[in-house]
Amino acid sequence: MEIGIGLFGLGTVGSGVVKILQQNANQITQRTGSHLVVRHAVVHNLNKPRTGFTQDFPITDNPEDILSNDDIQIVVEVMGGVDYAYDIIKRALMAKKHVVTANKDLIASRGQELAELANQNGVDLYYEAAVAGGVPILRTLSSSFTADEISRVAGIINGTSNFILTQMAANGLTYAEALKLAQDKGFAESDPTNDVEGFDAAYKLIILSNFSFGVQPVMDDVTVTGIANLTDSDINDAHGFGYAIKLLGVAQRVGDALSIEVAPHLVSFNHPLATVNNENNAVLVNGESVGEVMLYGPGAGEMPTANSVLSDLTNVATNLALNTPGRPFNTFNQDLDLAKPSQRVARRFIVVEVADTPGAMYSVTGMFASAKISFTDLKQTPAKNGFARLVALTHAASDAQLNVIRTTIRNADGINLAAEYKIFS
Repeated sequence: MEIGIGLFGLGTVGSGVVKILQQNANQITQRTGSHLVVRHAVVHNLNKPRTGFTQDFPITDNPEDILSNDDIQIVVEVMGGVDYAYDIIKRALMAKKHVVTANKDLIASRGQELAELANQNGVDLYYEAAVAGGVPILRTLSSSFTADEISRVAGIINGTSNFILTQMAANGLTYAEALKLAQDKGFAESDPTNDVEGFDAAYKLIILSNFSFGVQPVMDDVTVTGIANLTDSDINDAHGFGYAIKLLGVAQRVGDALSIEVAPHLVSFNHPLATVNNENNAVLVNGESVGEVMLYGPGAGEMPTANSVLSDLTNVATNLALNTPGRPFNTFNQDLDLAKPSQRVARRFIVVEVADTPGAMYSVTGMFASAKISFTDLKQTPAKNGFARLVALTHAASDAQLNVIRTTIRNADGINLAAEYKIFS
């Protein structure tokens, strides 16, 4: 059986998809019983040079060339963006074409609507490549944890921020220097906001939360803190206590509620997440029965992401061969309330800058005592420019307790809360 593919987007990932289809055609046919053929590609820029594969299909800029083509059964969307991609995918599903996409922004914001549309039209909608590049986490969650109850899904799910933090920690670069290096190497966009402010990771965490807990969170449900304000002093102090700093997405049950957060965390050097460096990703899943499982691999790039797209394509091909298309990618659905600040509890890494005046340090410790936050470790650096740096690790404390500290310090003279990160355990 021959299956026609229409490709929206022929950039890094799209080109990788074509390369794999052409190089591994015999293997794919043997495993799926179908011959997958790219029949057409639609792109924004027809003049852009494209190399690395045999162009044995037409390339145009008219979506109708794919959407109205009866010889195309599967649409692959790797153009990116939200509005245009939404329109393309919606029209493809309504035309009863199966869809594979790597569009995390779209799936996080409108995935449920599109999944319902796919269900109504009896076609497949898959998006494994939307979360962690070459790491097959969504299919693992949907198939390997069906009998288990997940208590937490967490991980490093943005390669750009992880590259920057790795360079700061390993090579002593400042944030600005590490960001420029990431841009020079093509790991960061000229406008890196989505990556460094944590929004990219938040979109991915929304999708992971849906597969892990059956919830339908929106962006406003996610507490998001990026890495732009993190300093080399923070990294050095964390190292002194035996921790790396990583931007983590963490969704976890707390009682009958769910906490969803993207933020820098301290990770013990002994924890496997601390060894995930540069552009690599890793997702940690805690199940009540299986315990802790980690999937690790490249989080971006031409071939890893294209391989995840191909995984979805071969699943659609298998469904067509077995005449079983139209089953939702994820059927898990339940209601969980969002955790309150008093329920979000963790040990903390806190940095306070204190004016070098008599009694100032006593005032700081008094503030923490009033909020019932106690320290496990404390380090004070000599005063510089009239301010001393106080670095503390705390016992477990809630976000509600930290909110009290933030308010108290904001209203105090000569004291500044310079940094506050959770300790991952």
